[in-house]
Amino acid sequence: MPRKKPFSNKQKKRQLQVRRERKRGDTGSGPSSRNASAERGTERQSDTSDSETTDVRRINQQPSSRDGRYDPNRFRLHFERESREEVERRKKIAREKVLVPAADQDLEADINDIYPEERGLDFPRRPSWHYGMSREELLRKEEKSFHEYLEALHSRNPLGSLSHFEHNLETWRQLWRVLEMSDVVLLIVDIRHPVLQFPPTLYHYITGELHKHVVLVLNKADLCPAPLVLAWKHYLHLHFPNLHCVCFTSHPGEVYSTVLQKKRMKRKGHWGRAGGPIHIMKACQEITAGRVDLSSWEQKIQKDASAMGSEWEATDDGGESVLMEHHSDVAMEMTNPTQELYKDGVLTLGCIGFPNVGKSSVLNSLVGRKVVSVSRTPGHTKYFQTYYLTPTVKLCDCPGLVFPSRVNKQLQILAGIYPVSQLQDPYSSVGYLCERTPYLSVLKLKHPNRDELAQKEQQESWTAWDVCEAWAERRGYKTAKAARNDVYRAANSLLRLAIDGRLCLCLSPPGYSSKKDQWESHPDVSEIMALQGRLEEGGAGERGGEEEEEEEEDDEGESSSEPEEERDRDADDDEDRDGDDEDEGFVSSRRRGRPSPSLTVNMFSVLGDNECE
Repeated sequence: MPRKKPFSNKQKKRQLQVRRERKRGDTGSGPSSRNASAERGTERQSDTSDSETTDVRRINQQPSSRDGRYDPNRFRLHFERESREEVERRKKIAREKVLVPAADQDLEADINDIYPEERGLDFPRRPSWHYGMSREELLRKEEKSFHEYLEALHSRNPLGSLSHFEHNLETWRQLWRVLEMSDVVLLIVDIRHPVLQFPPTLYHYITGELHKHVVLVLNKADLCPAPLVLAWKHYLHLHFPNLHCVCFTSHPGEVYSTVLQKKRMKRKGHWGRAGGPIHIMKACQEITAGRVDLSSWEQKIQKDASAMGSEWEATDDGGESVLMEHHSDVAMEMTNPTQELYKDGVLTLGCIGFPNVGKSSVLNSLVGRKVVSVSRTPGHTKYFQTYYLTPTVKLCDCPGLVFPSRVNKQLQILAGIYPVSQLQDPYSSVGYLCERTPYLSVLKLKHPNRDELAQKEQQESWTAWDVCEAWAERRGYKTAKAARNDVYRAANSLLRLAIDGRLCLCLSPPGYSSKKDQWESHPDVSEIMALQGRLEEGGAGERGGEEEEEEEEDDEGESSSEPEEERDRDADDDEDRDGDDEDEGFVSSRRRGRPSPSLTVNMFSVLGDNECE
């Protein structure tokens, strides 16, 4: 009998992991399984997302079904892999670099710096085809065209100069289908950083080559000060005169009362309370110019507005049914872009944009009830579907796509395009955030080495690592074995606070800091505040009374911080499940012992009136 080979604990661990994957139906597909390397080799041969010049990291791995009818990883995020040396270099900087507050001018962003024309930051186009081509021929032609696009893009931009962008051809195909079938395109961006998510090449392609109109939806308008929202709107109108800009918010007046609050304060039927559907409808009326009857849409908006009372609070399931269409792969692949707009008197609105800008939330708000699940996890929407809003208006939801740009990768992560749970280096993004927000006053942190510094009579200096360690100490994040402060979990928690808007980082257009007083006194600010669901502040006496109430609330929150933190589940747990983070928790404020919404101040009472501008 031959002698047995030594079997290490590491090999035993891998063997157990393979067995668990087999029980889940995900045979040998784990990153550390024995068959992983062989499967990665075959995947690289058959996958259409890779170029010979790039190494791609596939994110959000999902277990495949046993019958093999549907591949859940077909539309997973594909980003360029960063080298281990680069990741370790950033970690070292996060440990050693002292945080210095950034100037107001550093928060100003110009769209020409993010998408410079000379760098050729285009997006892949669908190659021409005809009905005589077979399905396999069309797929091969699209793959060849996509590989040529990637090679040309990397040849004009040095390695490491580009931001994260989508390398999965299957997701780009979804964009092609949506653009082809849409009459009007709703390009949705986050108002906190709109120029990051508005590629000029996409706008010029839709308006110039497809001859269709674009409505830019400035979503999450309640997370920014009203003067900043107005400044961004004027900036975009200045650079794109024919662009229709509309402000939108799915949660007007539903604010965070504290930075540690898990979800916004909501009431049942909140989808019908959105601010902005009437403005989108008016923009579409202006575009269609009477060629489509939109009276049914206008009547629906009025009906939803009048039904926000007791009828909505009864149930969310009692509304009108929504007709939903599913499109097979063959039907999508062999669909020719029609030149006929408003076919059969129906207006088709395509919702496109980057991940985490709120496309699905906008669609739910337009319908008036939940028809699409939403989540903070990038890549949650896997494929596009169409929904009939009214008999003459059809909505189309597209998966989020990240376009190539020259933006800072840390800022990209704070914008929510990368799953926080799969970051290799969250600390550099935390440092970028802390240099641009008043983190000490908001988070109420205590330096982890305060006793040592006090003995040496040295002034406290913070690094990104110190911030993560202090936040882990305050929140009680500990490692399982040694019970040390879990800085990785703390860093992820801080990034989610920024993505959710509880620790707000807002970019501003060029020249905003020098003209801030002019924007604050602009006559259109009151209109933006009404859309945000905020009451215009009264005189100095009323404001002083509000500040005293805020201080009392802060003191109460500080004294009862421990029970509150125990009640608030950490956001890390939600990342493991594809739950509807924005749809749950319809609990009235009275049930949770909080003030009524009419007495609740806006979220800037947490950060201060001018601290996140």
